[in-house]
Amino acid sequence: MGILDWFKNRPAQFDPDRVSDEMIGAATEKAITLTNPRLKVLPACHSHLAPAVGTTIEFLRAMIKALPDARPVSTATWATDPALRAFFVAPSDIPKALGRSDNLRTLFDKFPELDEACLVLGMAFNEQRVFGMALQGELVQRDVVQTSVSFSDHRAHICGRDESRLRRIVGVEAFEYLLGRALAEIGEDRVERQQLEANRALIRARLRLLQQQGPGLGSMFGSPPAARNEQARLETELQENERQLETVGDTQSALAMELECLRDVLANPERHLRVGQRQLRLSTMNVVLEEGSSERAADVDFSVAELAGPPRQRAFMVARVARAELPATQGIDFDDAARYL
Repeated sequence: MGILDWFKNRPAQFDPDRVSDEMIGAATEKAITLTNPRLKVLPACHSHLAPAVGTTIEFLRAMIKALPDARPVSTATWATDPALRAFFVAPSDIPKALGRSDNLRTLFDKFPELDEACLVLGMAFNEQRVFGMALQGELVQRDVVQTSVSFSDHRAHICGRDESRLRRIVGVEAFEYLLGRALAEIGEDRVERQQLEANRALIRARLRLLQQQGPGLGSMFGSPPAARNEQARLETELQENERQLETVGDTQSALAMELECLRDVLANPERHLRVGQRQLRLSTMNVVLEEGSSERAADVDFSVAELAGPPRQRAFMVARVARAELPATQGIDFDDAARYL
């Protein structure tokens, strides 16, 4: 199976309800193919990697099962849903955010009979300390240190025809993210090897030039002390370079290191990806309130994903949206454009 084949029918590659030897075998093959197909030349490559793949699959199954059910998202429910009021400043922001999702638009275009779709709505999440006013009993206190939260940069890249299919896609994309982390670490080792090999070739070329100046034409005029010192320095650098390359290993050793790097990432997925649930008691201004506060507040639940490379955090929710919530595609206003010609 080629690399592009792994991106076809992705929901069938992950089943959050059960684990089979067939799924672990297919996931192991995918990990090898997408990372480096040459890993297959190593003896017992699949059997060495399969237990780590099984660990990642169990990790992803637990993560997906812990996700809350899909929440209906619409302009009509904005006023009655505290979470939507926290996530969006105004109900009109909902169709704007959905309209930016090419994947959601493509899904509805591909399935004209579909009235509703599910998606993962990701958001930038920011907490900051501010000074504000707080109600203490019947008294208003000023310059009170508070925590204010905000949600922005709404994105809907992961979409599915139904919630079950969406959760399968989330599992596949999380698995591919972990493979990407392994590739990033492997890439650092490859760059180091390439730099060492390039430096070795450069040092050897410079050393040859200096050596030719001695016994060759350069001997007619005498080899200056500076050249001898430079030759000794280059020989020392070459020895150190060879030592570092020996540490990195030959091609076979490099493949073994790549396989071990891939195995380590998949055996420890929690180091690279964490998903948890947050609940905040928020005022109408998105200020975090204590449980005993007398101000008007509501409990807002959402999920948070923490990614290790590069470190970042995104809030998200599993959402269910109707086709009617997606704004129509805006065409080009040729009359308006003509004014600028």
